[in-house]
Amino acid sequence: MLVDSHCHLDFPDFASELDAVVARAEAAGVGRMVTISTRVRHHAQVLAIAERFPNVTCSVGTHPHHAHEELDITEADLVSRSAHPKVVAIGEAGLDYHYDTSPRDAQEQGFRTHIAAARATQLPLVIHSREADDDMARILEEEMGKGPFSAVLHCYTGGPDLARRALALGHYIGFTGIVTFKNAADLRAIARDVPADRFLVETDAPYLAPSPYRGKRNEPAYVVEVAKVLAEVRGVSAEEIARQTTENFFKLFAKVPRAAAAAA
Repeated sequence: MLVDSHCHLDFPDFASELDAVVARAEAAGVGRMVTISTRVRHHAQVLAIAERFPNVTCSVGTHPHHAHEELDITEADLVSRSAHPKVVAIGEAGLDYHYDTSPRDAQEQGFRTHIAAARATQLPLVIHSREADDDMARILEEEMGKGPFSAVLHCYTGGPDLARRALALGHYIGFTGIVTFKNAADLRAIARDVPADRFLVETDAPYLAPSPYRGKRNEPAYVVEVAKVLAEVRGVSAEEIARQTTENFFKLFAKVPRAAAAAA
C-alpha cells in the first residue's frame, strides 16, 4: 500500500469526477489520502470530502498565501476543529517567499499559531516552505525550544541545510512529483540521503504531476510514480519504498487508523 499524504481533493479541478479520482487511487494501491486544508473558513468543504470517503482524512489550517486573511483564527479555533475524528493534522501553514502573496510578518504570525496548535493537539503540522529556508529553520528551532511538536515539510524544494536542521528536530520530509523532473538532481540527492524512517510520498494534486504525466492535472494515483523514482534514487525496491513510507505515515499521522476502512 502507498499513502498520498498531501493532496487537495476539494479543489475545483476534481469537482466533476471526485469519485472516479478516489477510485483510481485505490485501484493503484493508494490506501490512504489526506486532503489538505488551505483556508479555515473553507474547512467545511474539506471535511465533507473526508467524511464522504472511508480512506480519506483531512487537516485544518491556513496556507501562507492566505495568512493575512485569517490572522483572527486562533490556536483555540484550530484545536477545536481538530477534535473531529477525520481531522488528523494541522496545516498547511508556513512561509512562501516565492509569491509573497501574504505579508511576511503575517505569514510568520500565522505559522506560529499553527505550531502552537500542533503542540497542543499532538497532531502533525503540515508545513509549506518555499524560498524561505533560513527563516523556516529559525522559526522551527525557536518553537521547538518552547515545547516539542511533530511536522512534515511537505513538497520539499529547500536546500540541504534546511533538510538537515528539520531532521535534527525530528521532523519528516515529503517528496512530490518534483523529484521525478529532469532538472531536480539536487532534490534527488537530498531524497537519497534522508533517513529511511523520516520521509513520505505525496502528490500535492492537482499540482506537480510527476513524469510521465507532467503538464497534466495531477491526482493521488500518480503517487506511484513518485515512489518509483525514490526507489531508484535510494537503490531499493518500489515495494520497500511503499512499505517504509506507509509505516512512516502511520507513525507521524498517528490519528489515522491502520486498519482498512470499510466501504461506505
